[in-house]
Amino acid sequence: MIVVTGATGNIGRPLTRTLAATGAQVTAVSRHAAAVPDGVRHLVADLADPDSLTPALTGAKSLFLMLSGDLHATGADPADLIARAAGSGVRRVVLLSTLGVVTRPFGTTRLAMRALEDTLRESGPEWAVLRPGGFASNALWWAESVRTRRVVAAPFGDVGVPVVDPADIAEVAAACLLEDRHTGSSYELTGPAVITPREQTQALADALGSPVGFHELTREEARAGMARSMPAELADDTLDILGSPSPAELHVSPDVERVLGRAPRTFADWAARHVDVFR
Repeated sequence: MIVVTGATGNIGRPLTRTLAATGAQVTAVSRHAAAVPDGVRHLVADLADPDSLTPALTGAKSLFLMLSGDLHATGADPADLIARAAGSGVRRVVLLSTLGVVTRPFGTTRLAMRALEDTLRESGPEWAVLRPGGFASNALWWAESVRTRRVVAAPFGDVGVPVVDPADIAEVAAACLLEDRHTGSSYELTGPAVITPREQTQALADALGSPVGFHELTREEARAGMARSMPAELADDTLDILGSPSPAELHVSPDVERVLGRAPRTFADWAARHVDVFR
């Protein structure tokens, strides 16, 4: 049995489908009830409450651990989740970390994630760590403005990073869960090329077959919007990367191709698959 946390999100949903398609037994875990592929068991659990994950871990052999906001939740103890997995007999854990533990290791959230990576390495089960950079799916923040006004509003219009398609992260995660050769590996996951918000806007316009304008926000305007849905510190960290990416954050990693045997998907690929969200 493979347990997938965050199973209804941008990574967990395609990961669950990919694993189910191989014939693996899968338990999909999310905060709320949700539809899952045929043959997949679904359980509701909140990772901020480790006790709620116990039924999913019973009998599990592998775990995909995606903490997202739970890492920052009051009272959350992500190290306890790893200890519980090991104590339940889980033999392999694949952790979704962040590229920031390498490129900007001294922020509070990065220090916490690095400590969690270290905990995993010392916990007993086989492990693999995935460190993605920015997600192509962050463009979903623009969906409403594109639908209603055919405009993207974003800061740093001509500063890019090599955003990664969450479907590629999911496929790498599936490989790490299913294949022994990835045990003990840490993979940095990016897209195939640096792309700016203005270029992403053009890719969306191409997918839609109609023009989409670009409005450049100031850093302060962008921060005010982001702070409504994430901690202010995380908003500042994100804007630091988007506005002044380091050479390490501009680097196109070979790891997606190394694992999957093909080049990473482009942002245009992502836009074409999700174009209905922007119509």
